[in-house]
Amino acid sequence: MRAPTVDERRALARAIALAERARPSTAPNPAVGCVLLRDGDVVGEGVTHPPGGHHAEAAALAAAGPRAAGATACVTLEPCAHHGRTPPCAPALADAGVRRVVYAHADPHALASGGADELRARGVEVVGPDTVGGVFHHAVAAQLEGFLTVATHERPHVTLKAAQTADGHLRPPDDRRWITGPAARAAVHRWRAEVDAVLVGSGTVLADDPRLDVRLVSSRVQPRAVVLDRRLRTPPDAQVVARGALVLTAADAPTGAEQALRTAGADVRRLAADGSGWLAAAMATLAADGVRNLLAEPGATLARAMLDAAVVDRLVLHVADLGTGPARRALTPPSGPGWATERVGGAGPDLILQLRPCAAQEGR
Repeated sequence: MRAPTVDERRALARAIALAERARPSTAPNPAVGCVLLRDGDVVGEGVTHPPGGHHAEAAALAAAGPRAAGATACVTLEPCAHHGRTPPCAPALADAGVRRVVYAHADPHALASGGADELRARGVEVVGPDTVGGVFHHAVAAQLEGFLTVATHERPHVTLKAAQTADGHLRPPDDRRWITGPAARAAVHRWRAEVDAVLVGSGTVLADDPRLDVRLVSSRVQPRAVVLDRRLRTPPDAQVVARGALVLTAADAPTGAEQALRTAGADVRRLAADGSGWLAAAMATLAADGVRNLLAEPGATLARAMLDAAVVDRLVLHVADLGTGPARRALTPPSGPGWATERVGGAGPDLILQLRPCAAQEGR
């Protein structure tokens, strides 16, 4: 197996950049990029279309036409072997006469995987992640973190955002609405613009009546609003209900409250699980509903429950440049060596910390 050429590495980098542009519009499908090379020249390129449309490989083949024969396909994700809304990509590449496929990350999905083996069986030379190298592999893994988490753990990739004052308070002082400043709040809206759904608990709805939409930055799509509400305390006139929020509740929640929420526009789902299994059931329901990337903005109680249940893949902690009095216990990840700092930054006067669970803790 020949290692990727310089031209193929450039094409793969181009495919990753193309996929990045498509990310907000492809869910629940992964955002994939594909570039077709023939004799060192780009003859076609494509990205994943919105659900029901072409996959990246099909789009690139359509752009290339007959020039695809004898070409090399540089693809971010292993071509699929599954016939879903659209035909599988692996046989389409072989049928078009593509002679070599270079891909950066294997497809872990039980239904769609196997494309590399099918291509080899059809006589196509295949170069996979082990030969392509870690730089491209890790770039695609980060780009497809939601898709990969659903495929391997059957739940969305969860980013939990929390804010606290410098001395550990989780509520703003002096009746202020927000702990952090305008720049940090704009950063939260950038996160919202990158995810499929934004989640809070019923306590946050009652206390703040949030909209959970993207307002402070531009966005091509709006995330879905999700409320975890085991007792159906969410008021029918809440702003998230007007947005058609998905409200996940317990099996024994009041039926009258459910009907009022449905009438007001909410999608109410009852989950049979109780206790610690209820949160896992909620995550599985969201994954089955097409949510790949989830931003959680809950209060302290739900945030702690999510951390303890190990369903958090990234913690974004905003620390405001203000104090409110005697120090309190701040929201922190579970103690021990299981969490590592991913990034330290700032927004205006506020500090922003990004933490990730270490490999041994991921997917617990």
